[in-house]
Amino acid sequence: CCKTFCLVFQAPIKATCEDLSCKTGFPEDVHSAVVSRSVHGGQPLLNVRFQSCDGNKKIHFGSSEPEDFRVGEDGVVYAERSFQLSAEPTEFVVSAQDKETHQEWQMRVKLTPEPTFTGALEKVKKEKIEEIIFPWQQYKHSSPLKRQKRDWVIPPINLPENSKGPFPQELVRIRSDRDKSLSLRYSVTGPGADQPPTGIFIINPISGQLSVTKPLDREQIASFHLRAHAVDVNGNQVENPIDIVINVIDMNDNRPEFLHQVWNGTVPEGSKPGTYVMTVTAIDADDPNTQNGMLRYRILSQAPSSPSPNMFTINNETGDIITVAAGLDREKVQQYTLIIQATDMEGNPTYGLSNTATAVIAVTDVNDNPPEFTAMTFYGEVPENRVDVIVANLTVTDKDQPHTPAWNALYRMTGGDPTGRFTILTDPNSNDGLVTVVKPIDFETNRMFVLTVAAENQVPLAKGIQHPPQSTATVSITVIDVNESPYFVPNPKLVRQEEGLMAGSMLTTFTAQDPDRYMQQTSLRYSKLSDPANWLKIDPVNGQITTTAVLDRESIYVQNNMYNATFLASDNGIPPMSGTGTLQIYLLDINDNAPQVHPKEATTCETLQPNAINITAVDPDIDPNAGPFAFELPDTPASIKRNWTIVRISGDHAQLSLRIRFLEAGIYDVPIVITDSGNPHASSTSLLKVKVCQCDLNGDCTDVDRIVGAGLGTGAIIAILLCIIILLILVLMFVVWMKRRDKERQAKQLLIDPEDDVRDNILKYDEEGGGEEDQDYDLSQLQQPDTVEPDAIKPVGIRRLDERPIHAEPQYPVRSAAPHPGDIGDFINEGLKAADNDPTAPPYDSLLVFDYEGSGSTAGSLSSLNSSSSGGEQDYDYLNDWGPRFKKLADMYGGGDD
Repeated sequence: CCKTFCLVFQAPIKATCEDLSCKTGFPEDVHSAVVSRSVHGGQPLLNVRFQSCDGNKKIHFGSSEPEDFRVGEDGVVYAERSFQLSAEPTEFVVSAQDKETHQEWQMRVKLTPEPTFTGALEKVKKEKIEEIIFPWQQYKHSSPLKRQKRDWVIPPINLPENSKGPFPQELVRIRSDRDKSLSLRYSVTGPGADQPPTGIFIINPISGQLSVTKPLDREQIASFHLRAHAVDVNGNQVENPIDIVINVIDMNDNRPEFLHQVWNGTVPEGSKPGTYVMTVTAIDADDPNTQNGMLRYRILSQAPSSPSPNMFTINNETGDIITVAAGLDREKVQQYTLIIQATDMEGNPTYGLSNTATAVIAVTDVNDNPPEFTAMTFYGEVPENRVDVIVANLTVTDKDQPHTPAWNALYRMTGGDPTGRFTILTDPNSNDGLVTVVKPIDFETNRMFVLTVAAENQVPLAKGIQHPPQSTATVSITVIDVNESPYFVPNPKLVRQEEGLMAGSMLTTFTAQDPDRYMQQTSLRYSKLSDPANWLKIDPVNGQITTTAVLDRESIYVQNNMYNATFLASDNGIPPMSGTGTLQIYLLDINDNAPQVHPKEATTCETLQPNAINITAVDPDIDPNAGPFAFELPDTPASIKRNWTIVRISGDHAQLSLRIRFLEAGIYDVPIVITDSGNPHASSTSLLKVKVCQCDLNGDCTDVDRIVGAGLGTGAIIAILLCIIILLILVLMFVVWMKRRDKERQAKQLLIDPEDDVRDNILKYDEEGGGEEDQDYDLSQLQQPDTVEPDAIKPVGIRRLDERPIHAEPQYPVRSAAPHPGDIGDFINEGLKAADNDPTAPPYDSLLVFDYEGSGSTAGSLSSLNSSSSGGEQDYDYLNDWGPRFKKLADMYGGGDD
């Protein structure tokens, strides 16, 4: 009553409350609670009680074991992680601190694991169903202060899995002490009730009876966290919800399962007892904290059983396999197969469930066998002067596993090769030793080698092995004599010689030696192999070298004063061999070349400023027969020194410039005398072609001569071509105009009335003449010898309008007129002239058309040939002699009776 009175009337009579001993803090120093052995992370364990006289205090709760337990702001203690409680009580401290005054209170909590459940189902059936009563609270609507009864912490409900019913099975009854005055409705929420998986737990809304509807499986859900509610008929909450934890008790309903059906492990051969091999692991879905999930391992069998049937053992709790007997030998047994069994219920053979797996243990190789040579002596032979040749194969045997460091052999020579001419390589496939020559061997020096070799493995022998660590053998190698190439001494040979040595001079002797002392051979023969300038020859017997031309240091075949020639020496061995030698001739320079001016052409201005020309002297010789050079102008002709002056500006350069104020533009040849510094001196007169031109302020030529000298540009060439094209067009237009004028003139002649024209016309029959034979005709047959008008020019005959077009042909040669031409002859000659001079005339061998026969002829008309009555008696065969043009007349009148 005092506490209630104090909470309700705390504000108006605070001093009275203190007098009534209303104490803030934990009501007890030690709080004990019973929980299940399996604690899951996030699971609520209990609710600590804390009372405060000041309802407005803000309290913060803490735990001395924050890694394992957490206290919420409402005082509920939760598990931070999943773990198993030991048989002894677990203790920790819960603290409460005022956030404003930082005043702190503490209480010790003791958790005791509940005893192992046995026969829980039968006990629940027989005993009376436990009743859980909601804590009550009293409302005072007339006052803002209220007193709330402390919440209860409901111990977890343990329910075994795989229960056979009957269902629904009653678990507990939820009741509020206010059901005496109110009509209440009860409900339960949480996973298993109204959340997935739904329908596992149900509650009678009137009586508050909580029941389970089907068997539970701990391996699926180990615990359920439900919350019970009590409301009135209007749905108003009349009690604070309470938490109900239902733990599913494990049953031994799962066999152990190995993580792998076949386990692979290795162990070195020769391992001592107690050597770790491998670990096998099995898991059991049952609770590992109960006997249902506690596994034990054992070995059921071992194959093969040699050298002992119990070579291995296994730790029954951890699954570690170790060796227990000596004698592991890979060369005898390479692999063991073990059958491993795992049993739950701590290995109880009667009640425990078991399963098996296979452990395959491979015995790995160690180097317990050294390599051994298959023979004590090996033989080989090698030709002299050969390298990278395999001369012998060394074979060994090794019982260790092939292609491992314990089997791979390493070979080394221990004697018989002081100069290092041999090496031994290992064939990775066969493990043989390959004795190889790495330096040339001279038969004349060594005819045989006896080598001592040793073989050992890549890794040392295992400890305790009694065999020698290596094996030794000897290798006898015979050297074969072969014909060797001659060699020149020295090679190359250097000769110093002044250039200018005349042809036929003896230069030096270049001979070779034959290394074959034990072969019967004649003397060597010499020949020339390379002589770029063809200056040398060699005596084939004694190797004496003489010159065949003058040696010239300035030749293109001499590089850096050095001339190289190659010679060949050959023997008559079987097979014949030859060797080459190089003769190097270092040519010493003499002053045999005069200096010359460079460049050969230059340009300057007409006036004194600017007009300087820089020139350079070049000399194929070298120092001291080259520069510094002396430059001067010759005395003759006198105009040279009068117009020009030269000044040396360095040892190799000079400057030429005008002496007079003005020199007319043009091209001038200026001779320059250049002398070198040789002993004796060499000099020459070089002509420098100087182009004098008009210049602008910058000294650049601006007149036409410069343009011509520099060459026409692309624009100038295009302008010239355009002018030529325009000129050709004008000429063509003039020719066309002349042709048109000539045609107009001829057309006017055609306007003459044909009746007024008394001239007889020659008709055109469109018959072409013959081939080349019709070109040889005599016009004199149509001429009258009595007519004396050689120079008379007759008007050109007018062609018919219906004749075919005339094509242009090359101009014909003008034929000379016969003396005293007649009227017809004059007409034909004038027409022939017109045809010869007319570019539109027909070809030379075509028929010419004449419209006018001529006038004043003493001969009769040609038309009378057809009208004469006595024509048949006349012989017209002479017409055949007049050429193809009269062949038609000859056929018409000279054909006889036909």
